[in-house]
Amino acid sequence: MQQGWTLPWVAALLLGLMGLLVCGSDFQHHRYEDMVRALFAVQSECPYITRIYSIGRSVEGRHLYVLELSDNPGIHEALEPEFKYVGNMHGNEVLGRELLIKFSQFLCEEYQAGNQRIMRLIHDTRIHILPSMNPDGYEVAARQGPEFNGYLVGRGNAREFDLNRNFPDLNALMYYYEKTNGRNHHLPLPDNWEQQVEPETLAVIKWMQNYNFVLSANLHGGAVVANYPFDKSRDPRIRGRTTYAATPDDKIFRKLARTYSYAHSWMHKGWNCGDFFDEGITNGASWYSLSKGMQDFNYLYTNCFEITLELSCDKFPPASALPREWLGNREALVHHGIKGMVYDENNNPVGNAEVAVAGINHDVTSGEKGLEG
Repeated sequence: MQQGWTLPWVAALLLGLMGLLVCGSDFQHHRYEDMVRALFAVQSECPYITRIYSIGRSVEGRHLYVLELSDNPGIHEALEPEFKYVGNMHGNEVLGRELLIKFSQFLCEEYQAGNQRIMRLIHDTRIHILPSMNPDGYEVAARQGPEFNGYLVGRGNAREFDLNRNFPDLNALMYYYEKTNGRNHHLPLPDNWEQQVEPETLAVIKWMQNYNFVLSANLHGGAVVANYPFDKSRDPRIRGRTTYAATPDDKIFRKLARTYSYAHSWMHKGWNCGDFFDEGITNGASWYSLSKGMQDFNYLYTNCFEITLELSCDKFPPASALPREWLGNREALVHHGIKGMVYDENNNPVGNAEVAVAGINHDVTSGEKGLEG
């Protein structure tokens, strides 16, 4: 088998609005119906570069809408990496939801205006934006509003399940395989896993199965720090503290987290929300250990590298605070990597080929047509 590699690629994903004039009137909180109208307004304004699709429904029947932005929406193109954003996984952590709605509007407007950076972004990548993974929880939190919202009110879905503790636990299997030289990627799901997860979690897992995502950002609130895998510690607590749980790609994850932290106006300073994180980044397990989290699942089940961005001290900031939070998050999250195609000896693309990188005990798998993101 031979590998045909292109030059290293740089795909700039903006989590803020560089150079955009911001005023308080531009920002508001979006209830479910308002969010849906906003997304469809973007699709109507930019029909040739956008597509809206639903990945499923919440417990209470609300669609989990995704806005796709690409020069050929609905079509997977060779050497065009797939990125995803997930907001509002915890229903009462709302800043990510508003950032992603605004980000969608900005991409459409700037593309139409001929912004070369945005046009290149749309032409060279395929972006999928899920503003709200937990619309039911959001409605619970929104009914109380920013002034009276409790720390946990609306966090879970309609059945009060924490969706970031609801994915199949592949870490335990991975840590066992590390000791027995077993598989190091694309770990199998347990039997009957579909009956063990909530509808929102099921929808997101099916989404991952249908798209060869390579990079993802999961937007949260309640702290200001860029968090990277693993979230689950390999070891039990030692004197009340958990220990650093590095992935085989720890250097890449640290770079991704650090890139975002230093692009943020104050995350990299370390002291935020009464906590200190050196350079504004943390390994998840080093902060606190959690099982069945989404970013670990991305890494162990797919080719996708996901980091969790904690963006604000206030989980449900008032609308008046949104412009400042926006400006704080306006710089780019930049991913530097390699993309290419995997070919056989006859120059035919090879799908589902396992690709190993020397010195990193975590393989990746090419897509159906041999694409390696």
